[in-house]
Amino acid sequence: MDSTLERGTISPAPVVARVLAVANQKGGVGKTTTTVNLATALAACGKRVLIVDMDPQGNASTGLGVAADKRDQSVYQVLLDDLALEKAITQTLVPGMDIVPSGVELSGAELELIDVPRREFRLRDAVQAVRGTYDFVLIDCPPALGLLTLNALAAADAVLVPLQAEFYALEGLSHLMRTIDRVRRGLNHGLSLQGVVLTMFDRRNNLCEMVAADVREFLGDRVYKTMIPRNVRVSEAPSHGKPVLLYDVRCAGAQAYIRLAREILQRENSLPGQPALAS
Repeated sequence: MDSTLERGTISPAPVVARVLAVANQKGGVGKTTTTVNLATALAACGKRVLIVDMDPQGNASTGLGVAADKRDQSVYQVLLDDLALEKAITQTLVPGMDIVPSGVELSGAELELIDVPRREFRLRDAVQAVRGTYDFVLIDCPPALGLLTLNALAAADAVLVPLQAEFYALEGLSHLMRTIDRVRRGLNHGLSLQGVVLTMFDRRNNLCEMVAADVREFLGDRVYKTMIPRNVRVSEAPSHGKPVLLYDVRCAGAQAYIRLAREILQRENSLPGQPALAS
């Protein structure tokens, strides 16, 4: 008889990372800021987190203090040179949080990928090897819908959308929802919308409040209750090579990302068919 059954216990299901593409086809909405600081907050909650920096600008890598001359093994080599993803992983200042950095070569990867077999699935195939190592993998996407973003969407379980509460927010969100639907039909049948987080929010601005109300009416509870305020300490932190939780954990922005992480974890544990995440 199985020893587990003899003891009257059930072995826990192995942890499989939840892979989230942090994406918005519009730039300047807080994608990288949200990727870095949400990942840090999840790590602070005891989760094992990996960031994959898919943006050629490499701001997530810079914002976590990864020097440009320390990126010899980056996501570029993973996509183009068949480097195993785990060999490109770099530790960060945050315990429990690692990053696959972006290098300067990534800016040319879109063209180089054109003739590569299974070009849209290069990242998905690479990520499979580390899904048992982390609780979350967060992919920081570039703003354009090219092969880098398609790789991220093909690899992801769901899309997390940072959205600035501005006049054209709903129009941009509609475009992104159509993109997600096309990717779901063509490349990744399991892709879903993880949720929308309102960023750079200013309660003194009536337009922000109006846009937030419209977005909530459009998407309901898929919009997180937590909103990330416009906060100078959040803006300053990357220049010091730190996430805001290490730069000034007491500031409003850092506290908002901690609340967002907790809200995401609460929702994850209530998702049907999802194993409980490791503590």
